[in-house]
Amino acid sequence: MNSTAADRYTPLTKTAIDVDAVVVGAGFTGIYMLYRLRQGGFTARCFDSASGVGGTWYWNRYPGARCDIESMQYSYQFSEELQQEWRWKERYASQPEILAYIEHVAERYDLNRDITFNTRVGKATFDEDNDLWVIETDESEVIRARYFIMSVGCLSAPIRPKFDGENDFRGEIYQTSLWPKEPVDFTGKRVGIIGSGSSAIQSAPLISQEAAHVYLYQRTPNFVVPSQNRPLSDEDVDLIKSDYKGFRRQAYAENSAFNFLRYDQSVFDLPPEERRERLDQQWEIGGLPFLGGFNDILTNEDANKEVAGYWRDRVSEIVKDDEVLDRLTPDEIFGCKRLCAGTNYYEMFNRDNVTLVDISNKGIEMLTESGLRAEGKDYNLDMIIYATGFDAMTGSVTRIEITGANGQTIQEKWADGPHTYMGLSIAGFPNMFNMVSAGSPSVLATMVTCAEQHGDWIGDCLEYMRANSYTRIDATPQAEADWDAEVNRAADASLRVKCDSWYVGSNVEGKARVFAPYIGGWPPYITKCMAIAQNGYEGFDLG
Repeated sequence: MNSTAADRYTPLTKTAIDVDAVVVGAGFTGIYMLYRLRQGGFTARCFDSASGVGGTWYWNRYPGARCDIESMQYSYQFSEELQQEWRWKERYASQPEILAYIEHVAERYDLNRDITFNTRVGKATFDEDNDLWVIETDESEVIRARYFIMSVGCLSAPIRPKFDGENDFRGEIYQTSLWPKEPVDFTGKRVGIIGSGSSAIQSAPLISQEAAHVYLYQRTPNFVVPSQNRPLSDEDVDLIKSDYKGFRRQAYAENSAFNFLRYDQSVFDLPPEERRERLDQQWEIGGLPFLGGFNDILTNEDANKEVAGYWRDRVSEIVKDDEVLDRLTPDEIFGCKRLCAGTNYYEMFNRDNVTLVDISNKGIEMLTESGLRAEGKDYNLDMIIYATGFDAMTGSVTRIEITGANGQTIQEKWADGPHTYMGLSIAGFPNMFNMVSAGSPSVLATMVTCAEQHGDWIGDCLEYMRANSYTRIDATPQAEADWDAEVNRAADASLRVKCDSWYVGSNVEGKARVFAPYIGGWPPYITKCMAIAQNGYEGFDLG
């Protein structure tokens, strides 16, 4: 909507409101939502606890942090000018480059003026008499808004385990998900890294190049394939930019909204020699596209075992110590957890200054003044790094005190797992939208593409409500229950439900075990979202 139309817009209110919408979170999703609201002529304020935009890319500054979706796709597509003007440097962009990009977008579209930084939203309560939300911040500000939009991210609620004696350790302590802006010096230090997920896989190889010794404390190993990251040549960039819209259309038609080489064949459609050649080809492509070699890797256990066997063969060519190789080999389904893309991760274990510590039995028992005790052995350390992940999918929502209709809290609503309608709306929480999270493709698709799709859907919905003089929208319990059933049905068809992972919340003690994202595919999800809107927001009560 142009500025003239925006100037004509007067909020439809029963009582005074401060803004039409409050957006929580200033990462990719939040700043696009802010942009889209402004385009629609809505007033909005965005809040973020950080001192700048970026979301997870603001906080995760640890060495080696980078995306596992190719940079030419992990970016906005709403503006052809923006697509053409920004030049990505690497196939997989690093954290500094991604943060610079988000900052560029926020500045280019003057979004910062509507963002309040260094401020956390602590409480939000739905006012049923007036169809609006009352939002309270930790700065004692109270804002009244018609719509409450959560864009807090799936991986933005860090978790850190508690250990006996944790206040006794006299060395340095860091957490990958809350990394300081200032450089950290590892030179000559004995560094203990707790965790073996993506952040450890990315950071440990670089840290080991500086540290005197690195101890990696591993509870369960992960499958890692080489990212095969490289600088992007002018030819690489120009080829995509010559038809960026066509490239994006191809990605949009893919199951994950991520455009890469996929084969619609079973592992067993090829004889062993050709199967090996195919997997060799995918290994050289690297990263998540490795899974595109066959269509049944994540649905057929026998096919999965074949690929896991291939993976073991390839890693055995790298890791020299058979005992270390055994400890690095997961005893689970290949790709059941999110497949990790690494650079020199397995090569790192051939270094004399790197020790893999198996803590799958007693675990880390306590921290001491000089280090920690794990599996009955004391380790002297100068630095401890927690690479212990997130309360994924739901934690960033449930950490806020949100109260919907009839006094129900989000913690009560989601006590047995997340319940949503399309991942966008939560029955009993009128005028609240939850973006790119549980119940939608989110982490199983290209997140920036998801952010734009959700932002556009919500923007269109609010414009529809304005045009029809509606002030309240709420998903019906039946529509929510039907979508929950579809999310569960899709998950049951995948091998990914069979292992412990943050997809199911098993990394958080006491959390309900539910496969949270929608794994049914991007195109079916988009079709359903479009049909809902075209049918007058079917499945919603409007008033």
